[in-house]
Amino acid sequence: MAKREAAAIDTSIERIPSEVQDSESSPPQYEIATYPADFTLQVLHNKWRNGEIQIPEFQRQFVWTQVQASKLIESFLLGLPVPSVFFYTERRTEKLLVIDGQQRLKTVFYYFDGYFGEEIRGRRPVFRLVGLNERSRWYNKSFEDLQTTDEASANRLRNAVMRSFVVKQLDPNDDTSVYHIFERLNTGGTLLAGQEIRNCVYAGTFNELLKSLNQLKDWRQVFGMTAVNRRMRDVELILRFFALYDDLKAYQKPMKEFLSSFMRKHQHDEARELTRFESLFKETVNRVLEHLGPKPFHVRAGLNSAVFDAVFVGIAGMRRSMPSDLKKKYLRLLGDKEFNTLTTSGTTDVDTIKRRIEKAKRMLA
Repeated sequence: MAKREAAAIDTSIERIPSEVQDSESSPPQYEIATYPADFTLQVLHNKWRNGEIQIPEFQRQFVWTQVQASKLIESFLLGLPVPSVFFYTERRTEKLLVIDGQQRLKTVFYYFDGYFGEEIRGRRPVFRLVGLNERSRWYNKSFEDLQTTDEASANRLRNAVMRSFVVKQLDPNDDTSVYHIFERLNTGGTLLAGQEIRNCVYAGTFNELLKSLNQLKDWRQVFGMTAVNRRMRDVELILRFFALYDDLKAYQKPMKEFLSSFMRKHQHDEARELTRFESLFKETVNRVLEHLGPKPFHVRAGLNSAVFDAVFVGIAGMRRSMPSDLKKKYLRLLGDKEFNTLTTSGTTDVDTIKRRIEKAKRMLA
């Protein structure tokens, strides 16, 4: 059952060609500075301990085995070449966000700290170099062992250099390019979805609200899946609703840039604004569930994002009491030929979005 549901999560949203094309669109023009930095491992470890290096939230967990990690440490000790790592300099804090190289960096940090991996149930295994040739002078040695019995090797490791590339956006005056840098340098084989990246790039009070609202029982019924979407497409729909409801007049293609811009604008919202968004979403979800029932936007194969945004914005704008025949009006809207076109073709075009939202408001009122 769990495996079937996990597989279904990936197909819970209808694949509309125009939506896919939008998500894969090229970024706007940026002025980017990239420069090499030959940090020693000790300097990197100090930066990590001081909080100057951060692993973005969306990054995969540390997955290397102790044998893999041990062989990386051995490479440094032998003076063998090691792949470079990439950092992005966050404008607001000047902290270094790890774009690529988490496994290598954490291996070094774990070895210097003396333990392999994070603590589990109060326990962390000592990080000893395993999987090496048993005749190696470093076989089964921890960093503490090196410091007490092989000072030369300990110093060699501290002073070993990990070639790093530091990326910084110069223009425009924001951090929007990091979205695309993460997307293109991701080495996992699968490009990260837009909201996975926003979850890191625009971490803040607004992002926390989005994730909290995504857990609401009524919203899960409307979305049509109990488990959260592993690519955060459900969270993105909530963001899409807020952005189109608040800033429809400002909308420009592509949708993914519009959503990123809106999230950046509200990244550090204060309590009053967050409460407004929370009340708006909960009230709209309750109205939709009460009058249209569970999974109302699964009109063909999976949830149709265009139908969702038009109807959600339309219902949210109804300040007075809801029409008693809203379900009938909604079914009439779904049967409208023009609305069908507006929700299946060119769905992120400026004119298309404005026309379908206006039609939804008019036909549902």
